Amino acid sequence: MTDAANSDRIRLGNLSRSPGFLLRLSQLQVFNLFYEALGHDQLRPGEFSVIWLISLNPGVRQGVLAKRLMIKPAHMTKLVKRLEDAGHVQRTIEAGDRRAVQLTLTAKGKRLVDARKSEVFGYIAHENVRLSAAEMAELTRLLQKFVGIEGDSL
Repeated sequence: MTDAANSDRIRLGNLSRSPGFLLRLSQLQVFNLFYEALGHDQLRPGEFSVIWLISLNPGVRQGVLAKRLMIKPAHMTKLVKRLEDAGHVQRTIEAGDRRAVQLTLTAKGKRLVDARKSEVFGYIAHENVRLSAAEMAELTRLLQKFVGIEGDSL
């Protein structure tokens, strides 16, 4: 086997110091761990994130949520439609502005959040496979600072 045939031996050069590259690989690793731990019922990280934020912000406008999550409006519309079709989210269109869509959880959506939040956030607490608790806390703090959400918690 040649060195090039083994992915662990691929030289990365300056990419190994690129935040964007490292964040993307980290995201892929976290998503793989998520699906291993929680993929048994087709729960997707992005969908749970949206449901979770709606549970914390009932009546939030779809566009405001999309902007906060940096999701393109067309993608957000599709995501919300899937959640609505699954019976988790209710959309309400404001009478004065038909473009303003407010989102709330249905009873089924609330049950999903209640049933899965400890599992989802428990999984998150265990995803620091190679990091100590202190290192994970520091990484989280730095990522919050990097994306501008320092101190934004419940």
